[in-house]
Amino acid sequence: MDEITRRLIEFWRGTQGAEGPVPLHAPVFEGREWDYVKDCLDTGWVSSVGAYVDRFEAMLAEITGVRHAVAVVNGTAALEICLHLAGVKPGDQVVMPSLTFIATANAASHLGATCRFVDIEERTLGLDPARLDEHLIAAKGQPIAAVVAMHTFGHPVDLDGVAAVCARHGVPLIEDAAESLGSSYHGQHTGHHGRLAALSFNGNKIVTTGGGGAILTNDAELAKRAKHLTTTAKVPHPYRFDHDEVGWNYRLPNLNAALGCAQLEVLDEYVARKRRLGDHYARVFADLPGVRLMLENPGTTVNYWLHALLLDQPDPARVERVIQEAGAAGIQCRPVWTPMHQLPMYGDCPRGPLPVTQSIAARLINIPSSPVAS
Repeated sequence: MDEITRRLIEFWRGTQGAEGPVPLHAPVFEGREWDYVKDCLDTGWVSSVGAYVDRFEAMLAEITGVRHAVAVVNGTAALEICLHLAGVKPGDQVVMPSLTFIATANAASHLGATCRFVDIEERTLGLDPARLDEHLIAAKGQPIAAVVAMHTFGHPVDLDGVAAVCARHGVPLIEDAAESLGSSYHGQHTGHHGRLAALSFNGNKIVTTGGGGAILTNDAELAKRAKHLTTTAKVPHPYRFDHDEVGWNYRLPNLNAALGCAQLEVLDEYVARKRRLGDHYARVFADLPGVRLMLENPGTTVNYWLHALLLDQPDPARVERVIQEAGAAGIQCRPVWTPMHQLPMYGDCPRGPLPVTQSIAARLINIPSSPVAS
């Protein structure tokens, strides 16, 4: 048995006393979820209009410090609308990391745009500003309409560096903050540096609405447009059904928003728990050669959505072995996503050299990260 596996089993079965399956990231419901959802059922306000939607958006704006939040059905929808509002149209190109969840690339593809892949920094697991600058210089004259920077596993990308490169080249920056609710960069919550940002509230996120997402922006006009487009571009009227452009039916139901309101009320506690779990993991693996825990960088505060172990050297066979051994013991681990440039539908997309991306893909193991009390 691999020593990584042995230590994981010892920690979860011994120190933590877990008896059943240990999931990678399970939702936790310890607040007023039952009360708020029951209120929706009792009042009949279960669909895409209701007080909890408004409350959820207001809470998100307050927590993130971004002026406007628009709730939608999932993170992919949020990204798609962000890109559309940034001006992305068929035939355009969108720059992003290859090491990301498929939604980042799909959102651009749904708009008829082509993805361009740039390498990441190992210290952040996010876009490397230097590589981004080189890529944009080399691609001068191409119809590049946006750059998407993803905060991988909750670790903020080098936002100052990426934003400066985008400004220098006149390209809008969109933050894929799907995994970083509760993370901050130099005292500001993620989502402030981009023209728009996208959040996700999938069942495996630190806060869940069952399924859901949100668009963040400090621009009042963009927020108004986001709300209009995601509600089928319906012209406000007491009873008429008139629409003034092609829109999307991406509205978050009140029932889901109610769940999200209860979850947001305990977000700080969940972040604190995940950070304490990280402290435990740091002790568990501190003296194990050849492996290290992914830790936050100076100037950042990380929600540790998913904790990650990094092998010193690429070893996909060992990554697979640990995942299988841990799984056999009821402890769920996983590899990082297959890089986008290795997928059949994105294999022909323009890209720069991706040595760090390919190295990380062969070295990273995500380990259990649920916000349980520890």
